[in-house]
Amino acid sequence: MTKYKSELMKTLVERGFLYQCTDEAALDARAAKSQISGYIGFDCTAPSLHVGSLVQIMMLRILQKSGHKPIVLIGGGTTKIGDPSDKDKSRPILTPQNIERNKAGIKQVFAQFLDFDGPDAAIMVDNEDWLDGLGYIDFLRTIGKHFTINKMVALESVKRRLEREQPLTFLEFNYTLLQSYDYLELHRRYGCALQMGGSDQWGNILGGADLTRRVEAAEVYGFTTPLITTASGGKMGKTADGAMWLNADKSLGEDFFLSPYDYWQFWRNTEDGDVGKFLRLFTDLPLSEIAQLQALQGADINSAKIRLANEATGLLHGREAAKKAEETASKTFAGGSAAGLPTTEVSKSELATISYIGAGLISGLCASKGEAKRHIKAGALKINDRTVNDGARLLSPDDINDQGVIKISVGKKKHALIKPL
Repeated sequence: MTKYKSELMKTLVERGFLYQCTDEAALDARAAKSQISGYIGFDCTAPSLHVGSLVQIMMLRILQKSGHKPIVLIGGGTTKIGDPSDKDKSRPILTPQNIERNKAGIKQVFAQFLDFDGPDAAIMVDNEDWLDGLGYIDFLRTIGKHFTINKMVALESVKRRLEREQPLTFLEFNYTLLQSYDYLELHRRYGCALQMGGSDQWGNILGGADLTRRVEAAEVYGFTTPLITTASGGKMGKTADGAMWLNADKSLGEDFFLSPYDYWQFWRNTEDGDVGKFLRLFTDLPLSEIAQLQALQGADINSAKIRLANEATGLLHGREAAKKAEETASKTFAGGSAAGLPTTEVSKSELATISYIGAGLISGLCASKGEAKRHIKAGALKINDRTVNDGARLLSPDDINDQGVIKISVGKKKHALIKPL
């Protein structure tokens, strides 16, 4: 029997979102008896958000689906400062023009996950609206007096810079004050009582909650998610090909968009050990169905990965785009003649003697072992669209996809198939 009374806390905890919370019991009781407005901030550092931001977006979605009111805070003002959290060095200062371009790009994503109409309608606000008008002396007198240097230098983001003797500018040092002021302003304007974010934001969230309690005598809460890593220890959303962007808008520039097909493939290539976790975090599927999918073993786990890819892509790009991506992938893997890809046939007994480097050679994509090793070092050699890190690893039945073939790739344009007989 769950200890939580509210649908919000029950869902967030059961699906793996909870890392830290200022007062679980009080937040749970509040959410059980009345609607809560909660926010997450997104700075405008690039024209698109990437998969690393998806955990936060899904939290806002759960907040709304649980009957509460999500607030998307666009950091038009705080982006001018730069968040030092979880960074070893200062972010480059962006021009106002770049910030406006980035702001327009990242706003596109939220309409796919949140409903901006109805009784629980999400709202989107920009902290530039209040931060740009602050008078420096007035801000220091009214807000700065609530922050001690002692507490600020104890923040992990500040301690890390100082311990590594990395510069921390006075500009960045102000970031916590500005983000804390956001919480206070959102509470005054919208009754906001909850800020959520990643674990790297814990210090900033505590600062905002404390400021709002001091100034408004209000009971407010903070909630953070764990750092999401892959089963192999990699950072979620980062690959050898770069960030997995959430926008498919080519007008944002070649470096900041990702096609629905490539997005689908990203989820399809999830490591076996991550399937259950990612289904809980990044889809709306019920937990009972996720448990069944997670229990699949061997080659059968591929059907769970396809389900994950379809659900995640359907949320962002729509069901039709997900269906089209699956059909395209199916045709690609169906065989060399259907896909127009060169196909090498090997016996199943021979398969276990072929290394990943050998796969590059017999497929014709690599002319020599040395070339294959260079491709591996560059992150260009892939098996079934998954980057090869260990070239000596041998092929196995687990590498045979649900279409009965193994796809070998070098970069984004050179592909071939190995078909076990």
